[in-house]
Amino acid sequence: MTYFQKMNHWLLSIIFLSLVVSSCKTSKTTTAATTAENYDLESALLWKIEGKELTQPSYLFGTIHLIDQESFFWPNGVLSALEDAEKVSFEVDLDDMFDMGAAMGMMSKAFMADGKTLKDLYSEADYTLIKNHFEGLGMPMMLLERIKPMFLTVFASGDVELGKGLGDQEGTKSYEMELYSLAQESDKDVSGLETIEYQMSVFDSIPMEVQGQMLLETIKGGDSEDDSFKQMVEMYTTQNINGMVTMMSEEEGIGGFEDILLYTRNRNWIPVIEEKMREAQHFFAVGAGHLGGKDGVIDLLKKQGYTLSPLSHTK
Repeated sequence: MTYFQKMNHWLLSIIFLSLVVSSCKTSKTTTAATTAENYDLESALLWKIEGKELTQPSYLFGTIHLIDQESFFWPNGVLSALEDAEKVSFEVDLDDMFDMGAAMGMMSKAFMADGKTLKDLYSEADYTLIKNHFEGLGMPMMLLERIKPMFLTVFASGDVELGKGLGDQEGTKSYEMELYSLAQESDKDVSGLETIEYQMSVFDSIPMEVQGQMLLETIKGGDSEDDSFKQMVEMYTTQNINGMVTMMSEEEGIGGFEDILLYTRNRNWIPVIEEKMREAQHFFAVGAGHLGGKDGVIDLLKKQGYTLSPLSHTK
């Protein structure tokens, strides 16, 4: 794999990871209404979609974009649902991860515009704290200086290694990469619910100063950030999608932007999902945080007249 292929693989991988971090650090005030109408969904990551004009069911599966190998599991019914489906859709088309034509444009979008650097966002003391943190993880600041802080938040814990793709992190697995490999083996058509360009543009809606504060708080949080991620993994392995929504509502962070990061995207996906289901039997794989709550994908599809039934109640 060439240098640019590695950079492209890495960049498109951390898009997923960054959106997970962002959606798990939402404001208490804005999400209160969301959790109040949670509908107390059954604990299940795999759901069957039926009804309306559909002649055959499609499937909705909630992923966690990165998980330790020991915690990785296939919920009941996932592999058989994937086998039954004619086509597979992720948040973005994963075929683009290996498209060199998209590499150069996407790489440029990871960097701050107008020559802005991390030094412009922080006091001298805070910048030194960030510099020492990343260099202690073996990441030279000369490589990170112009990268948008939202992306750097992904690497702050040291669990995600710079230069490696989503499926290449040591000791971890990616549900997207595992599903993508299985889809390729079965020669299934793969597509996305939104473009990579749109997903990248989501970050540009958040001021650099806010992104910078998020990165600083993540580094200062230290063990508490690790504990939050462990709690999220525990909720995932118990398929507790209600708990994920509640956890999002209780986390401090980038208040005012969670609608852009999560709920607007959910609403945008619904007509795309509907069109894809009418064309062929689909297996949809999106971050599990998108499933539950008011304006979660399950709720929005029900409002459109579809019947959604949980299929994976236990491991």
